[in-house]
Amino acid sequence: MQPEIEVGIMFAPRISFVLSGEYWWEEKQKQVSGDGSIQYNPSSKNHKLILNGEENQVTLPLNFTPRSANASLELKDVVIGINFHWERKEDQKFTGGLRIIEEDEKFTAINILPLEDYLKSVISSEMNATCSPEFLKAHAVISRSWLIAQKDKEAGLKKKGGYQSLTETQQERIRWYDREDHHNFDVCADDHCQRYQGITRASTDEISRVIDQTRGEVLVYDNAICDARYSKCCGGITELFENVWEPKAHPYLVKVTDNDKEPDGFDTHLNTEEKAVKWIKNLPQAFCNTRDKQVLSQVLNDYDQETQDFYRWTKAYTQEEIRNLLKSRIDIDVGKVVELIPLERGTSGRLIKLKIVGTHGEKTIGKELEIRKAFSTSHLYSSAFFTEYQDLEDGIPQKFIFKGSGWGHGVGLCQIGAAVMGNKGYAYKDILMHYFKGAELKKAY
Repeated sequence: MQPEIEVGIMFAPRISFVLSGEYWWEEKQKQVSGDGSIQYNPSSKNHKLILNGEENQVTLPLNFTPRSANASLELKDVVIGINFHWERKEDQKFTGGLRIIEEDEKFTAINILPLEDYLKSVISSEMNATCSPEFLKAHAVISRSWLIAQKDKEAGLKKKGGYQSLTETQQERIRWYDREDHHNFDVCADDHCQRYQGITRASTDEISRVIDQTRGEVLVYDNAICDARYSKCCGGITELFENVWEPKAHPYLVKVTDNDKEPDGFDTHLNTEEKAVKWIKNLPQAFCNTRDKQVLSQVLNDYDQETQDFYRWTKAYTQEEIRNLLKSRIDIDVGKVVELIPLERGTSGRLIKLKIVGTHGEKTIGKELEIRKAFSTSHLYSSAFFTEYQDLEDGIPQKFIFKGSGWGHGVGLCQIGAAVMGNKGYAYKDILMHYFKGAELKKAY
């Protein structure tokens, strides 16, 4: 039997919603529908819920369960693309139930629904529903696998008392981001987990068909469901799990050259500066090295297409911009930045540790998302970059040119590469076996 999923949709001091159709308000034991809103009251344990103009003093949680087949709910001003360059607000509609809880002096709205219904939205939210059926099937399998693996992982973490994702000394800060924020629901609805935008991104008949055709199918390795990760564009080579998240090797998340053959003239183990720079400076053939507008319009939703260059990209900063980013984004001030020194690279060339040298000191940062966060008002496309320095004044650069590769963490399936494979006629099982070495397809339910 398929599991039920709890998805954290939004986190705000005020939540406004619309219940369409018949809903059961469990705390009041009555049927309700219509417009509702709740405003956080920091001076009281009671909060004011206004439902169809009627005021109710309530304590949390609140639970609304659908009672009619056509029931749906709408949440107002949901933030999508949180901390990314396409961040914006939109109203979103969902099937399933609504739970509102209190967290850190704000409210969290949680959507509760069956896993297969959740997947129909994820596939439509992560990409365009006009993708090739084989790519959509592959993505359905990895999205299902990842979610079940996260539920299993959360249960294990609760027994262990969690894990430590930050280590910091005066000289070094190493941080990775994964499960530390989601203790009261299974997954969030944004890029931090999987994009899930309810029925706002309307699922097509084709999406429903591929979800049904792969119902219950998951990737398995050594009798455990795979923690099947994915990103937009690997840049030609995928990264190891342990270089991005906790130091735990997964045999099915190893280095993969995103091609049907090794490119000529390159050593594709990009963990040294010389090999990484050569790779980034060139355009080796890869499935994800494409400018095919038809493929990209399929795999990228409208706001993703605002990102024009992803296989190789360039970003320029002034000295003032670099200093301001380091201070505002990760609270580091080393004076004027003199040099950015790569200390450790992963197998895809992504930086795992980077030393920032300034006129007032130095600091080493990692892992890859912390590095991406440090050098962008949202997130740098990837940490697979090298730096060129321009306009030196007394040995201090006034301009920094970042030249980089890929979009995202690069672990597991490369979405653009997989979309190209689907268009080339690869079956979904072959796409999965290309990115997840040694894994098997099995039915979880």
